[in-house]
Amino acid sequence: MSEWRELHRGVVHPWFCDQFGHMNVRYYAHFFDDAAFHIWPAHDIGWKRMEALGVHTVVARTTTEFLAELKAGDLITVRAAFTRLGTKSITYALTMHNVETDELHARQEGVEVFFDPKTRLGVAIPDEIRTELSELVVSAE
Repeated sequence: MSEWRELHRGVVHPWFCDQFGHMNVRYYAHFFDDAAFHIWPAHDIGWKRMEALGVHTVVARTTTEFLAELKAGDLITVRAAFTRLGTKSITYALTMHNVETDELHARQEGVEVFFDPKTRLGVAIPDEIRTELSELVVSAE
């Protein structure tokens, strides 16, 4: 089932806005980070399952592109999809849209590396998870 999934909803509060009257970049990061925590369970690959396989993921890189401002009172939704499968890593895209207009306001690309918490090193994606992820990868929106 390859698709973009909604992971998070939020509201732009006045205290999220800077002196220019739009949401400050730190809060884009906040919304994207909260959404990213949901990407695994939303795809039926929860943290308990990873733990049972002796792995979890760590963020290696994020890149954010700001496309249109958000102002106090705007309602947002964050959607996500996996876009590239590596040997030890997975890349995903997150998009932030206005709930009422569906305008795209920002997008973020994230790379997470599978990690062995005992050795503190990156490891190959476990085969059973790799198989599932290979069916989920889509083109970036």
